[in-house]
Amino acid sequence: MKTSLCDILNIEYPIIAGGMVWCSGWELASAVSNEGGLGLIGAGSMSSAVLKEHIQKTKAATSRPFGVNLPLMSAEADNNIRIVMEESVPIVFTSAGNPSKYTKTLKEHGIKVVHVIANEKFALKAQDAGVDAVVAEGFEAGGHNGKEETTTLVLVKQIADKVSIPLIAAGGIASGEQIAAMFCLGAKGVQIGSLFAASNESSAHINFKNAVFAAMEGDTKLFFRKLSPTRLLKGDFFTKVEEAESRGASAEELLELIGIGRSRKGIFEGDLANGELEIGQAASLINKPLSVKEIFKNLLTEFDSAKKRLRYE
Repeated sequence: MKTSLCDILNIEYPIIAGGMVWCSGWELASAVSNEGGLGLIGAGSMSSAVLKEHIQKTKAATSRPFGVNLPLMSAEADNNIRIVMEESVPIVFTSAGNPSKYTKTLKEHGIKVVHVIANEKFALKAQDAGVDAVVAEGFEAGGHNGKEETTTLVLVKQIADKVSIPLIAAGGIASGEQIAAMFCLGAKGVQIGSLFAASNESSAHINFKNAVFAAMEGDTKLFFRKLSPTRLLKGDFFTKVEEAESRGASAEELLELIGIGRSRKGIFEGDLANGELEIGQAASLINKPLSVKEIFKNLLTEFDSAKKRLRYE
């Protein structure tokens, strides 16, 4: 499964765990890195002090490379950029913002930079900004999504033919067969979210994980197109949003409905009645708790089986 991305990031397998808010703490990041992939700390909800703590705990738990996912529109972005440089984090994944703002500075500190995009225009902008790779995240992904709503199957093929840097596929990937499919389309790695969000090492609440295990086909839906498209899992808050959008609620009404701390309530605190449950379409493929070690074993076995199918064996 080794690709050019492995050499760039100094990892054994081109499998990255998404840096997910309320799921991707030091335990998940270090566990993924210890299995030979790349674990990411999800800094989207973290103050600089909390991020520093998670970085130091990750360093203590693994000797392998790990990274931090930094949403550039976060109020803590400047402080968190400073922390990753001070702590000599080897890899940073940036998202939700202009990659040219920090890429040069990070690379001057010896940090590899990967940027998350959802369309060809921003893939080319990220490449021009000097990033080492891009993540092409399709419509199937959980949480915040691209406004174009392009599926991963289309997006990866479209962008792989246009960029010269490695492309990492994301959105709806939860098996080794899907990894093989992305490689056939030109991806050099995959970023997996939902599968790791429900893992034993994820910091998400057990109530949230159980809701993911119970999810069936069609139990996620994209909402908030008037704000920032976000994929949610069915639940009480899902129903409220669906009702509001069906009667044409304004952006202002939707912002009021979201309020503050909805995702923390649902994902981290396990409040399924009042929380925002963000997960991808791959939830319907995830039906039981697994450790990161078990996930890697399954992915590698499935990938090898897929390769045999491609050879018509």
